[in-house]
Amino acid sequence: MGVWDQLIGQDAVVAELSHAASDESAMTHAWLITGPPGSGRSTAAIAFAAALQCPVGGCGTCATCMTVLAGAHRDVEIVRSDQLSYSTEDARELVARSSVVPADVPWHVVVIEDADRFTESAVNVMLKAIEEPPPHLVWLLCTPSVEDVLPTIRSRTRVLHLRTPGTTEVAQALQGRYGVDPAMAAFAARASQGHVGRARALATDEGTRLRRQEILRIPGSLRDLGSCFVAGEALVAMATEDAASICDPLDAAEEDALQRTYGVGAEGVTKGRLDRLMGRESKELHKAQTSRRKRSLRDQVDRAFVDLLSYYRDVLVLQIKADSALINDEMRPQLTQEANASTPTDTARRLDAIERGRLALAANGALPLVAESLFVELKDPLVRVRG
Repeated sequence: MGVWDQLIGQDAVVAELSHAASDESAMTHAWLITGPPGSGRSTAAIAFAAALQCPVGGCGTCATCMTVLAGAHRDVEIVRSDQLSYSTEDARELVARSSVVPADVPWHVVVIEDADRFTESAVNVMLKAIEEPPPHLVWLLCTPSVEDVLPTIRSRTRVLHLRTPGTTEVAQALQGRYGVDPAMAAFAARASQGHVGRARALATDEGTRLRRQEILRIPGSLRDLGSCFVAGEALVAMATEDAASICDPLDAAEEDALQRTYGVGAEGVTKGRLDRLMGRESKELHKAQTSRRKRSLRDQVDRAFVDLLSYYRDVLVLQIKADSALINDEMRPQLTQEANASTPTDTARRLDAIERGRLALAANGALPLVAESLFVELKDPLVRVRG
């Protein structure tokens, strides 16, 4: 098993990265790895990091490969953030850490999973380190598209683009790697629209499937203004619950680690002393946790909006009699009823409303208002709610 085996449907990318790992003349010190959500950007970056460090170019079985893939190699730093953005101070610390000279491997590799979250001032701090890195340093910056980073980053990096894997490729991977039965694998691959992580969750977790069903039932529940507000409130509550299930265990582990660092439970350590010692760090931790929870909540709402996009896309396919498979084929009766009750123009307006809702989310719009406004427009596509 090689380091590239976790990438699905990315043969061209694997060929280019493998060549760079084995031939230094094909290597560069700064890469921008792009691709739609679920395509495997960070998977490709970490696999490349392992191949660069591996004595034989990424066998996947040696101690070096296994340590890198587990995220535990001291000369492969994997930077991932649950915060809304990276600050200037974050960038300074990252540049300082990147200067470490590797001990017994060729490179010090820095993988940044969400380079699109760097503010302009943070990018300015990093530019020199990216443009003129020391000989041992490799930057692997991951982002959905080249447009998501500043031109100053694009011009200093080698761009590599991952594609959305096909449903057949995803279904085969679910069967081969996770033992999912063919029918469930086909459903999950189709419903995830090529998002590998989402497909795995749909195939293996009943709760994820039930949540998706709740989201796809929303269009049929929008009968009047009152039902739009109820649906908006329910969606935010559902997303809040899902975000809590992700963030609560992380928060508890971080708080426990902080308290142990300052001697909670040790003899003679009083609460008053702990409060004095931990005050500043505890405040910073809670600030970071609040930011992470906020981002996770917005991510859950956006995931719901993407599912609604798939619903109305299917409605439009039926209305124009396109020769395309339905993403939500298991809902064909409901989709057909929706298609017969409206026009392609109505559906196009609804799709546009969902995209505007996603933009409002990205701009930190108030979640209840964003959801309620969207559902009003989905109920009546002739209404344009202005935020």
